[in-house]
Amino acid sequence: MPSLNFKGKALVQNFHLLVPFHELKPVKAKSLTTKPSLHDNLVVHGDNLKALKALLPYYSGKVKCVCIDPPYNTGNEGWVYNDKVNSPMMQEWLGKVVDREDLTRHDKWLCMMMPRLKLMREFLTDDGVICISIDDNEVHWLRALMDEVFGEENFVATIIWEKVYSPKSSARFFSENHDYIMVYARRKESFELGLLPRTEEANARYENPDNDKRGPWKPGDLSARNPYSKGVYAIKCPGGRVIKGPPPGNYWRVSEENLWRLHTDNRIWWGEDKNQVPAIKRFLTEVKQGLVPETIWTYKEVGHTQDAKRSLLDIFGDDFQVFTTPKPVELLKRIIRLCTEEDSIVMDAFAGSATTAHAVLEMNKEEGAVRRFLLIESEDYADTLTAERIRRIIKGVPKAKEKALQMGLGGTFTFVEVGNPMHMESLLKGSKLPSFEDLAGYVFYTATGEDFDERAINRKTGFIGTSAQYDVYLLYEPDLEYLKNTALTLDMARELPKGSGKRRLVFAPTKYLDAIHLEEHRIDFCQLPFEIYKAIKPKKA
Repeated sequence: MPSLNFKGKALVQNFHLLVPFHELKPVKAKSLTTKPSLHDNLVVHGDNLKALKALLPYYSGKVKCVCIDPPYNTGNEGWVYNDKVNSPMMQEWLGKVVDREDLTRHDKWLCMMMPRLKLMREFLTDDGVICISIDDNEVHWLRALMDEVFGEENFVATIIWEKVYSPKSSARFFSENHDYIMVYARRKESFELGLLPRTEEANARYENPDNDKRGPWKPGDLSARNPYSKGVYAIKCPGGRVIKGPPPGNYWRVSEENLWRLHTDNRIWWGEDKNQVPAIKRFLTEVKQGLVPETIWTYKEVGHTQDAKRSLLDIFGDDFQVFTTPKPVELLKRIIRLCTEEDSIVMDAFAGSATTAHAVLEMNKEEGAVRRFLLIESEDYADTLTAERIRRIIKGVPKAKEKALQMGLGGTFTFVEVGNPMHMESLLKGSKLPSFEDLAGYVFYTATGEDFDERAINRKTGFIGTSAQYDVYLLYEPDLEYLKNTALTLDMARELPKGSGKRRLVFAPTKYLDAIHLEEHRIDFCQLPFEIYKAIKPKKA
């Protein structure tokens, strides 16, 4: 199979594994909830590669749909490559705007996307899907990259979205009026695409010229190109005409025996004169209760860029400096409707103006659903634009044109900052110890490879969760004196709860138990590195 090669590929293929886990710090003042939680709707502010890695212990394998709108790499977006890969070549790339004159701009874009896509894949459920907005600048490279990261067998479709409603007279060649949405499944054999609601226009195609008691129907072609050994025969119509056989190069879809069985059941239409080429009657009552989505989406169906900009002005006011590349809410609603259930989690790692969150909240309001969103935004406007849009649409925008938006869509969200790295060597350089919850998530996920749920924590006993193999405990407080004076003792081992009856995996600064007593109490011990607190000086009173 052909492979994709680009400058820096060897250096970033496994870079996502080297990115340290970071603390996630909820900010109550910027949240819209009474109790900030990592299990709420989230707006995470920080480098999205670090944020993705930090969220992994909590949401690995739980996200049904990832919707992202990454930089299109047009050369005019001003994006910067900032992943600190340990390589002199990559160090030279840092902090420099990637413009159209940059001869390595495609390499940099691929180097930026690869580790992020690899992490996003880990978030998806077995039947999950990722939908990526892109244009002609990188669509060909993205397809090759996705084949490598997700597997070409998991390609679902490339959708064409009509993003503008009129041609640009200033275009030098063709007036470009579309973008793409590339769709890949985590495992295609497990993924099921939803249906679109039936429209009056679609139903109007069904008529009932013969007053069939089964109701409206429309004719379906009886011939097809697929070879069929019993699909070549002459037909004598009820009106007397003889049709010598199917059209050249075609076959009848059904055998002669089945054709007359369908005729007896009045499921064949021969035309008003009973002499036309037979057609199979397809009744409206028997078709799917929805429409199979097509791969071309028009602006009349899902909106266009001007709709998206007007939506932002509606929320923020006419003096708002419009975000350059927003997507219409209806576009995201269609993606979410086709790819999720009413309780699914939707992730957007390039959140921008928070259209994904808007779509989720609006659908929840309309359907009584409980979908959740996970948004990540690297830029400084994560609070003033991304989160602020969500605050306003939740509370209500009195001057908005839509009544639902005036009243408010309801909901909550927690604003989260990406904090210090959890990499043990990095802790030596700082003066802060991680919170109990952050360290619990880190040790649980790295030790078991399973999802961490902070709601399972019992600080009193040190219990932090159950894996397939262990009940897991953490003896830790972000306090220097506690760490210096805490060890797993025989008394502590005896006091550990019975739990599920599995072996206990206990993390602690040290232990005063020998192997015999550890085995007696079904304990596997893991020592928290002494270096975590050894080099940190106590704060002065």
